[in-house]
Amino acid sequence: MKKILILHTGGTISMAEDENGRVSPNENNPMNAVNMQLDEVELVSEDIFNLPSPHISLSDMLVLKNRIKKAFLSENFDGAVITHGTDTLEETAFFLDTTLSRGKPIVLTGAMRSSNELGTDGIYNLLTAVRVAADSHSWGRGVLVVMNDEIHSARYVTKTHTTNVSTFQTPTHGPLGLLTKNKIIYFHKDSENQHLDVHTVHGNVPIVKAYAGMTGEILDLLDLTSLDGLVIEALGAGNLPPAASQSLQRLLQANIPVVLVSRCFNGIAEAVYSYEGGGSQLYEAGVMFADEVNSQKARLKLLIGLNAGLNDACELRNFMEN
Repeated sequence: MKKILILHTGGTISMAEDENGRVSPNENNPMNAVNMQLDEVELVSEDIFNLPSPHISLSDMLVLKNRIKKAFLSENFDGAVITHGTDTLEETAFFLDTTLSRGKPIVLTGAMRSSNELGTDGIYNLLTAVRVAADSHSWGRGVLVVMNDEIHSARYVTKTHTTNVSTFQTPTHGPLGLLTKNKIIYFHKDSENQHLDVHTVHGNVPIVKAYAGMTGEILDLLDLTSLDGLVIEALGAGNLPPAASQSLQRLLQANIPVVLVSRCFNGIAEAVYSYEGGGSQLYEAGVMFADEVNSQKARLKLLIGLNAGLNDACELRNFMEN
């Protein structure tokens, strides 16, 4: 018998549509009324939050992390499922994947259609998430995202469509596995990243997106006294217009960590080009390149590193780039 904890946090999966087509939270979570009976699986449900996912903060993610840690260490749960709004689901999944060691399955799921809409996907996604969490082959794979019969790694998955039920995709790598009516099939296992068990989530780390003709104006507006780090969505393989790269020097000279990712949907940012503003020049100046994560995940990773006390530049660079 597998004992699985279901933590409800809110989101579309727990909302309802009114007669005018507007979707809003329910006072009572409709997922609690779902009667799921799976052989040899005991389910325990908790409404830990009831928040639309744009309201989810890093403090909420920390509460989830601590609740799961307690469930695994002292309450004999064999796995956990989290229902979550889709807008920031990938961020919560990545935060948990970076702060909790691999072992018992942790699965996030949600819905693109609210509980009373035609073709609602919430109940089915919850069922498949529980199936994955209770499956012995899910052990040691890190935090997983399960929706639309696919299993994705929290490290790489991202929301790709505003409304489509197949919104969660993994660029470059593809899904880890899939579900059929009777089977759970894994294709591969991604490499394990470094885990840091943080107890705080303080820090101000904004994200700035690069664009053609970008000057240093936006970067010059940043107040260095209130800034703990910066993430830049750079062009192509990791490049910036010259004026923008020049303004970065002010941050680097103040020892403020600057992390670079590509704004491209696929591929990996690399220090390749050596012209002014090119990735090679930026890297030599001290900019860190975060491999294979998008800007919102790079921001979380930097905040986790800083809250874990990685103040040494070499330590922090090694954490961000692996």
